[in-house]
Amino acid sequence: MSDAREWRPDVLGEPFEQLTLPLGTDAEGDVVATLVRYSPRPRLHLHRGPAADADVLYVHGWSDYFFQTELARFWHDQGARFHALDLRKYGRSLREGQTPGFVDDLAVYDEDIAAALEAMGHGEDATGRRRLILLGHSTGGLTLSLWADRHPGRADALILNSPWLEFQAHSAGRAALTPLVDLRAKLVPNAPMPNVDLGFYTRTVSRTMDGEWDYDLAWRPVRGFPVHPAWLTAILAGHARVAAGLSIQAPVLTLLSARSTLLPFWSPDMLRSDVVLVVRDIAERALWLGPTITVSWVQDALHDVFLSRPEVRQAAYTSVERWMQGYLDER
Repeated sequence: MSDAREWRPDVLGEPFEQLTLPLGTDAEGDVVATLVRYSPRPRLHLHRGPAADADVLYVHGWSDYFFQTELARFWHDQGARFHALDLRKYGRSLREGQTPGFVDDLAVYDEDIAAALEAMGHGEDATGRRRLILLGHSTGGLTLSLWADRHPGRADALILNSPWLEFQAHSAGRAALTPLVDLRAKLVPNAPMPNVDLGFYTRTVSRTMDGEWDYDLAWRPVRGFPVHPAWLTAILAGHARVAAGLSIQAPVLTLLSARSTLLPFWSPDMLRSDVVLVVRDIAERALWLGPTITVSWVQDALHDVFLSRPEVRQAAYTSVERWMQGYLDER
């Protein structure tokens, strides 16, 4: 377990702290991930929450990083110790000269996750460890689903917040697109592809527009990071693995907005729906993750359900708490 003296104040301020996790080097230089922990002063809990004696590891989505302070407080109130991971080349982990968010295989993130779990006391050789809850949003949900399938028995529960489990054009579109993307990935793996993000999702979330959240627009750009062929090949390969069926033995909760609004022009409906994914397709794919699957529809939710309006995200938190009471085994 990492020396506590390596933790330092985080950009979110007290009581958040961060720990840099060195991951070696690649063609773009030194690579790191960053673990963030919520570390408030100890207090007497009169109520034992359903996540007591559990540790939570949160992984963000594409063009994103951890800034959801309310989410950390929720888990603390449930009795858990909350940690979040900024993956390599995202947010706190992005270094000058690096291609934001770029990997050519989602399994590369095994190194980031392993380093985070080791620092949390959940290394492979850990004994008598606390329960481990994995929480992933969008691409982070896809990454953690694939990880949990490859590492049976490591996690006690998996919670997915609008996970990107299938391409927006569904399996037929993915099958048609994959050979073309694979070819381009071999020829020009790092070439930027046309940007199809019109900024509508940012409009629903950012306080500078129609949302309520303050965050670093350099780390979470209005129209997202440029997409590259090799990265998209990795995503499509992950979608194909999910479509073939995974065998995640831990119980899985998938939270989704009740509807999608995918349009080439702005609509007020986007303030009450997922503007990134086709939620019905994601719900279908979620059923292939393992034997114990729950899908929870959150009315009027955004793509990140925990960034929705206060009453909507409260409904999402209630769904999580109710699910934990039924599926998270106590120790």
